[in-house]
Amino acid sequence: MSGARLTRVLVLAAAATLALGACAARDEGGTSGDTTGSAAAPSQAADAANPRGDGKAVCSGVSIAYAGTINGASAALGQNILRGADLAVKQHNEANPNCQVTLKQFDTEGKPDKAPGIVTQVINEADIIGVVGLPFSGESKAAGNLFNQAGLVTISPSATNPALAENGWKTFFRGMGNDSVQGPAAAKFLTETLKANKVCVVEDDSEYGIGLANAVKQALGAKASCTDKVKTGQTDFSAVVNKISTENPDAIFYSGYYPEAGPFAQQLNDKGVTAKFVGPDGVKDNEFLKGAGGGATNAYFTCPCVPEDNFRDFTAAFKQVEGADPGTYSPEGYDVTTILLKGIDSGIKDRAGMLNFVKNYDGQGLTKKFKWNDKGELSDTPVWSYRVENGRIVNNGQIS
Repeated sequence: MSGARLTRVLVLAAAATLALGACAARDEGGTSGDTTGSAAAPSQAADAANPRGDGKAVCSGVSIAYAGTINGASAALGQNILRGADLAVKQHNEANPNCQVTLKQFDTEGKPDKAPGIVTQVINEADIIGVVGLPFSGESKAAGNLFNQAGLVTISPSATNPALAENGWKTFFRGMGNDSVQGPAAAKFLTETLKANKVCVVEDDSEYGIGLANAVKQALGAKASCTDKVKTGQTDFSAVVNKISTENPDAIFYSGYYPEAGPFAQQLNDKGVTAKFVGPDGVKDNEFLKGAGGGATNAYFTCPCVPEDNFRDFTAAFKQVEGADPGTYSPEGYDVTTILLKGIDSGIKDRAGMLNFVKNYDGQGLTKKFKWNDKGELSDTPVWSYRVENGRIVNNGQIS
């Protein structure tokens, strides 16, 4: 069977799953094993945008792009988003034979020093009229102005540093809450849910890690009883672990990404530190579980990403078409790609038209209501908690 034919078969199978499961997805609740009821994930809204549209779209010569990490150190986070975008485009193209949209992929490896060159390549391809990305805050800071100068709209499903919306960029939009929302939510989770009175906040040296740590420390106030710093690529955390062991906190908040968080949690566990370990969205990935070993048992996460527990149609299609389970920000990647596809289906053919479409967009997605203010920020910005249970990351309930 040819690759193209196989893709069509898989997408059609996913469509059947969608049709059979839509009512159940809208009507049934779920708690991911939590019996308190506090972890109930949102059901799929009846009016959630569907990338298929009405199947009558007509277009030619237009593309959208994913720009972000595909093979970098924290590649799993970018791959989650890329797969969500890929699913949306495949579903759209299967349903709209007269409007075949190309999804072009550009790998920044998540590196701020590499992103400007890659973004320049994106900008120079005139058929690209909208971009999903950039996923990380550091690369977004380094290259966001290039998109702005080119008038090329970008919707990031995961870059959370608040300062990105303060640069005056007219092309920057964020598909989830920023760290001004996640920071206080994480502090609330630490102190109210985990009952922590002493919290050690450890940050890496990334734009994301530093900004989120500051937001968490500010929200914790005096309960941020100790702080420390690590570096990207660090593998030996003995000095930090020894300090934390002496401080004897109730919880540790690690502000950074999973490649360092995993071995850090493992070394804390090896030292006998029993404090709860809490990581943010940059840590919430199965790769953290692999790196943390026994240290993952006591781990929790905060994330401005919505659990896909009840998005059964989306999850079934994702597994069939992408060959993997959805991960952190996969639904958000799907949502923001769907918005760009709706713009194309409405007849938009250029960058100026797509920018205007996104700026004025007002609609329901899988994960939330999408409507942006003049800085590209959403008003609907839920933050959720997650925990490790039986070797899996599961929904632990909405924080804010």
